[in-house]
Amino acid sequence: MPQASFPSARTRDTFVSPIVESRRWLQGLTLPADLPLLNLSQAAPADPPPEGLRRAIAEAALTDDSSHLYGAVLGRDELRAALADKMNRHYAGDLSAAEVAITSGCNQAFAATIAALCGEGDQVILPTPWYFNHKMWLDMQGVDTCPLPVGAAMLPCPDAAAKLITDRTRAIVLVTPNNPCGVEYPDGLVRRFYDLARAHGLALIVDETYRDFDSRNGSPHTLFQDPNWSETLIHLYSFSKAYRLTGHRLGAIAAHPGQLLEMEKFLDTVTICPAQLGQTGALWGLENLDDWLAGERQELLNRRAAIETGFAPLAAQGWQLLGCGAYFAYVAHPFAASSDELARRLVKEAGILMLPGSMFTPDGDPTGARQFRIAFANVDTHGIRTLFERLTNWTA
Repeated sequence: MPQASFPSARTRDTFVSPIVESRRWLQGLTLPADLPLLNLSQAAPADPPPEGLRRAIAEAALTDDSSHLYGAVLGRDELRAALADKMNRHYAGDLSAAEVAITSGCNQAFAATIAALCGEGDQVILPTPWYFNHKMWLDMQGVDTCPLPVGAAMLPCPDAAAKLITDRTRAIVLVTPNNPCGVEYPDGLVRRFYDLARAHGLALIVDETYRDFDSRNGSPHTLFQDPNWSETLIHLYSFSKAYRLTGHRLGAIAAHPGQLLEMEKFLDTVTICPAQLGQTGALWGLENLDDWLAGERQELLNRRAAIETGFAPLAAQGWQLLGCGAYFAYVAHPFAASSDELARRLVKEAGILMLPGSMFTPDGDPTGARQFRIAFANVDTHGIRTLFERLTNWTA
């Protein structure tokens, strides 16, 4: 049956998700028994949530009738209050539940935010390498992405961002700890972007999906300590990584209640409400899993250390470790071929699936052709050693 052609469809304005694309590389692939696949492509925990959380969900499914019904568009009151309390302790802030909303994943939190801020032809400044789903959503909404190339230490520069601001600019986006680079943005840098956005009447969107795995103790920034934070800051969060709730699709937004009212219109027309059982699990996690989550954080910090201490053999061959933290290492390779070509070869020849930097940069950007993202959330320290051994022994 011939495929219908809809050339004006907005989905045609963007690319295929790198996760979807890279999975296609595995179709029909057979690796030798002594070369099992190292899947370093996706930043998502593969294990289920702790048993206590799963039992809380199961109990709610059996005994709480509201778990199977529509709920509040912006999420359950008790979960919004619990997250506000957690954020107040984490950031030394003074958020209220009315300034917090629950969404169906952090990607939806970003989508709702853009819907409330932008119209077609508006502009958003996005540091590059960027999180590809942010770029994809902007494309599909007809919002122009203004790339802000990172500089030294993979950090974006506020002065460079200031030169990109036009009368069409509506927001600046930061992701910290960063996806794909792994770097943690210093408080002073985040504050400079906040001040820049405030001075120009823009929104500063800060995606902290990976905040629970930040290596720093205490608050990573002081923005929530500004009593007027909600005039500028829109904060995004995900329960997926912290509590292994990826399949339940739960994210969150902290913003001015007036902004949340606008986002509510979007959310109501897309999912109506976040999944009720997932919200039960997230609330149980907030109330019971602080110590467990601290252990998860330490495990990720151990893997980060394994990346940093074990990189020397690759460095001797010309590889560079550009950034490392949270779930990611970001590296530059020494070969003449592009990272896109090398990524496909690495799957077949070395049993390594990792995403090329070209998937995180604008078309034709030469930096992306030199880089890879290594998502190490699902490989332990032994797997990291295996990765380095395979890369050291592989030649292009």
